[in-house]
Formats: sequence, C-alpha cells, structure tokens
Amino acid sequence: MLEKLELRSPSWASRPFARILLAVGAIAIGGTFQAAAASTLCVSPSGTNGCHTTIQDAVNAASPGDTILVKVGVYREGVTIGIPLSLIGANASNTIIDATGQSTGINVDGLDNAGLANVTISGFTIENANFEAIVVTNASNVTLWGNTIVNNNLGLDASAATCNGIPDWETAEGFDCGEGIHLSGVDHSTVANNMIAHNAGGILLSDDTGATHDNLITGNTTANNPFDCGITLASHPPAEVTGATSPFGVYHNTISDNVSSGNGVAIEGAGAGVGIFGFLPGAGVYANVVVHNRLIGNGLPGVAMHSHAPGGNFRDNAIIGNYIAGNGADTEDAFTPGTTGINVFGVSAESGTVISQNIIKDEDIGIAVNTPALIQAHLNDLLVKGFGVDNLGSNPVDATQNWWGCSRGPGSTAGCSSTDGPGITTWPPLGQPFHGDK
Repeated sequence: MLEKLELRSPSWASRPFARILLAVGAIAIGGTFQAAAASTLCVSPSGTNGCHTTIQDAVNAASPGDTILVKVGVYREGVTIGIPLSLIGANASNTIIDATGQSTGINVDGLDNAGLANVTISGFTIENANFEAIVVTNASNVTLWGNTIVNNNLGLDASAATCNGIPDWETAEGFDCGEGIHLSGVDHSTVANNMIAHNAGGILLSDDTGATHDNLITGNTTANNPFDCGITLASHPPAEVTGATSPFGVYHNTISDNVSSGNGVAIEGAGAGVGIFGFLPGAGVYANVVVHNRLIGNGLPGVAMHSHAPGGNFRDNAIIGNYIAGNGADTEDAFTPGTTGINVFGVSAESGTVISQNIIKDEDIGIAVNTPALIQAHLNDLLVKGFGVDNLGSNPVDATQNWWGCSRGPGSTAGCSSTDGPGITTWPPLGQPFHGDK
C-alpha cells in the first residue's frame, strides 16, 4: 500500500544540512532586503496610499535593488523583470497573478538584460498563463520561494502535442509549453517551497539559452501535472539567438527534499518523478544530485535517466536517499518490462552513476539498467515485487550491499526480490534493511 500523500512541501528543515541551507538562504535574502531598504514600492488594486495599481507599473518604476510589496488582490497581467529587485506578495493564498491571455505570469528576462542577477519572487499564486507561470532566462542568484503555481501551460494542444506561439528560444517545449517553472541559462539560484500542480509539467531546468548549473531545487511539491515530469533536467538544442551549435549542459544541480507525485499520467510515457534527459549527440546532463525526495505514483519511473544519442555527457549523477513507490514502467527505447523505481538508460555511457540509500517499494523492478557503463547500486532497500535489479543491457552492475527483503540475498527465500540479466554482482548483501523499519 502506498503511504498517504499530503499535497504540501515535505518536512525537511530538521535535517542538519537543510538547516544550513536555510541559514544560508536567510543571509542571502536578508542581504537583498538590506540593499533594497532605501526604496520600497507598493502595489494594491485600489492604488491608495501611493501604491501602483499594477505590478508591471511598479517594476517599471523601480531601481536596481528595490523591493516591491504587493498587497492582497487579483492582478490580471503578465510581468517582465529585467533588473535586480525583490517582488514580494502578501500571501500566496490571496495575492494572485491571473495571467489569462498572457504568455507567462512572470518573466525574469536575462536573455534581453545581460548580467541579470539578484531577483527574488515570493508569496504569489500564479495561474492561467499560456506557457510558464515563471520563466527565468540567463540570470544568476534568483530565488523563487513560497509560491503556488497552478493551471498554467494553457497554450498546450495535448491532442497534437504542440504549444502554439511559444517563443523561438524555447527549443524543445512544444509538447508541454515549458512547464510551471522553467530555468534556462540560470546558475546559483534557488527554487524552494513552492506548490506546483495542474500544469502540463512541474519544474524544468534546461539549457536552451545557456548552461544551467549550480542551482538548488528543494522543498517543492509538484503534483498532478499530467503531461510531463514533476522535475526535469534536460539538455536541449541551443536556441538560434545564442549562436551556439552544441548543447550547453545542465550540471551541478541539487534536487532535494521535494515531493513529486501523480505527474505524467495523462498518456503513456508522459513523465517521471524526476527526469534526467538528453536526446541529441553531445547532450550534457551530468554531476547532478537527486537526494531525499519522495517520488510516488508518477507515469514513468520515479527517476528516469535517458541518454538517447551517442557522444553525450551523463557522467557522475547521484540518486541518493529517495523514497520511491508506485510509479510506472518506462517506454520506447528506454522500455522496462514492468513498473520501475529507477531506470538508467543510456546510448551514451552513464559512467559514475551512483544509486544509494534509496527505499524502493511497490514496483515490479527496483533498479533497471541498460547503459554501456558500470553502474553502482549500494545500500538500497529493494522492497519490490519482482526484480530488485534488472540488467537489460550487457555491461556489469555492482549491486553489492543492498537489502533484498531477506538476509541471504536476492531470490533466496519467498518474498525476497531477485535479479534478472547478466553481470549483476550481489554478494555480499545487507543482513538487514539499511533504513531499519522505515
């Protein structure tokens, strides 16, 4: 039985590394407010007390480092930000950007404002945009936290998998309109504690306009986004505006303490809990960490890693300490013969992949592997109905020191998960679950 999932951000602040992240974030945000203290603008629907009546008017009137406080109300507009500032809503439950008829709810536009950095957006519900609720391009030190992102990507024609009118710089989002939050060419930024539901997809990190690297995606809930993954790291063709001829790469990002549930279920193969993807020669999605997430009931595996072409860089990704349950099978060239917790599929060698300390349950297959590289899988609790590890390729899998549901290792007693395929090393197994009674 799957554990009941509440649609809220997970309780992660008690963990030591999370407290450090919160402290660092508080310092960073505090620094933004100190710099902005000289000028604070306000927005309200009535425009009283010197407030602007639209958010965009306040942004246009702001100077770098200013803070804009947005009072409770419904603001029917799309907003473009091209300078450093803090945009703070009164409360995400009742401070609403209704982007009906607009391309995006908020566009943090570093593509047209070179060197854009130090933007904070918090405290809004953003809904009804044709494409993304929030899109960030070519910017650094952007913080998106405490927002509710619902019912966006309305430009999607799901029957034709097209998104009419999406900007030319978005090179591979025609089938999902860019998802709820989209970062492209973004570095050293944080997306934290947002609720992202009922969009085409959840959060997308891509490299259409530049490398996307060293970002933290933490504490978010991505739920019931039917046409794509809860969280996606994807290497795309470079946009023509960049003049580049090969992908920039998505690397050194941390995906931690998120809940990703019920995504990608509208059609077969629509989306994973966390997807790590590249379909071009030279695609690069490497040295990313997926840690301490809850990945439950998604249409593809809990974590799906796909390299669909040769010559890519998918090295050194780590999948650590996640709770994974009740997800779907993979499809097409990354096919798995049953519901799957983690699938590592690569035409390019996904060398250096580490899979450790995960709880995988209520799946047919715990870990599926098909890539021309050695895969390491240790200290996992493989509480699945069939194969704890299924090697669908010909290269070895080091699956020593895992818990297979019984003390003598895979297939030794009834109810113990087993293995399938060549070259899987399982001895010695763990003598007890790594996570105890969890």
